[in-house]
Amino acid sequence: MAITKILARKGRLDVGIRYVLNGDKTQEQILTAHHGCDPGRELQQMMETKAQYSKEGGVQYYHMIQSFRPGEVSPELALEIARTLVEEHLPGYQAVIGVHVDKAHIHAHILFNSVNAETGEKYHSSPQSYYRQIRAISDRLCREHGLSVILEGQGAGAVSYAEWLRQTRGQPTFRTMLEADLRDAIQDANDLGHFFLLMEHKGWEIRHGSRLGFRLRGQERFLVPGRKDPRYTEEGIRSAIQGELSAIDQGLRPAVIPRPAYHPFRPHPKYRGFLALYVHYLYLLGKAGQRQYPPRMTPRLRQAAAQAERYQKQFHFLRDNGIATPEDMGAFLTRTEETLADLTKQRTILNVRKKKRQALYTALADVEALAVTRRLYEDGISGMEEQFGRYLDAVARLEGYPREPLLREKAEVYQQLAEVNRQIRQERQKLALCREIQKEVPKIAKTIQPTMEPEKEVNRDECRRR
Repeated sequence: MAITKILARKGRLDVGIRYVLNGDKTQEQILTAHHGCDPGRELQQMMETKAQYSKEGGVQYYHMIQSFRPGEVSPELALEIARTLVEEHLPGYQAVIGVHVDKAHIHAHILFNSVNAETGEKYHSSPQSYYRQIRAISDRLCREHGLSVILEGQGAGAVSYAEWLRQTRGQPTFRTMLEADLRDAIQDANDLGHFFLLMEHKGWEIRHGSRLGFRLRGQERFLVPGRKDPRYTEEGIRSAIQGELSAIDQGLRPAVIPRPAYHPFRPHPKYRGFLALYVHYLYLLGKAGQRQYPPRMTPRLRQAAAQAERYQKQFHFLRDNGIATPEDMGAFLTRTEETLADLTKQRTILNVRKKKRQALYTALADVEALAVTRRLYEDGISGMEEQFGRYLDAVARLEGYPREPLLREKAEVYQQLAEVNRQIRQERQKLALCREIQKEVPKIAKTIQPTMEPEKEVNRDECRRR
């Protein structure tokens, strides 16, 4: 499978050429090739082409990247595929090719001049040219060499073959499975640390940071459900857990909820026949009106509204923290930085504590997530050998450690880390807001200065009358 992308660059051409032909990444330039130019004279010949057609400005070159799945292709084959791609897609363009092997996945870099040496035309990149030419040629070459490809889904986007196959068969995707596990863990969790423990025991790896990421063991990339749905951010999950617990305390729902059966989404049926005629008569009689939409905001009004909201947020922040002078702001900044430093030290201590016990915590998650493989392996189902071996290793590692105290300890550590991370984010937001206010104050003073002049004149006239 080759993932391709193309980037237009207006920077220095020599910098791009040095990066593509870097000997540390291309085995001393063994994995390099040239198209339409000579080794050692690439820069000179490309610049001469630009000068010949008086097209030195604008985009200087295009940088194409072709990345392959780890372990699927050899460097020599990647170089051959990249060279064939250049020959078919870029006739007349001067290009340099370098296959980089400094990372786990082999990837080919293709840099070509923005001006065609034969026709003098400048290259123009668009989504249509990418999907119909670059992507199509790359996929065809991968198929010819027995490599996997990514199939296109609906519209201009693209999905992996496994994802596309699940969608066409109506099977759950990784994203839908993740959201289902998130909902179940939120309902069953006692706090955020317990939620992380439950998600790990369901087989998900968790990445903490500005956004929570989840992936199944063996996946390459993390899924970030909070990017599209705020309910699955850390704050959304914490508030959802608190809402579930308060509902249990008030007797609004049982502590354990039976899992409802899955029902696919069914759109609301359209009105037809006499029912549609009845609704139409209601509209004619004035009993049912058309749907009302709010008026659209102009870009200038939208910008002014966003600015007003930002100033209102800054005002509430200053009022709530009692900041009225630059000295108050400096003292608040000092206190916030000290608090942030203390919280960072606490997080470091907790991370060290977690690291010392990480092997046991991982074994706990493996025992829970891989318990089903033991039954499958004992039933004689093939393909379970590796998972069953991991299960036995996890059981052996936990030998001598009581399971329940270790679970409580793990949940407590995760909860403390989540709380410290939340406080660190709050303090960083305060610092960012303070610095934003410090930048805005001179602008605001300059803006309101003309409005203060008439008021000063009125006050001066009033004093003279007295």
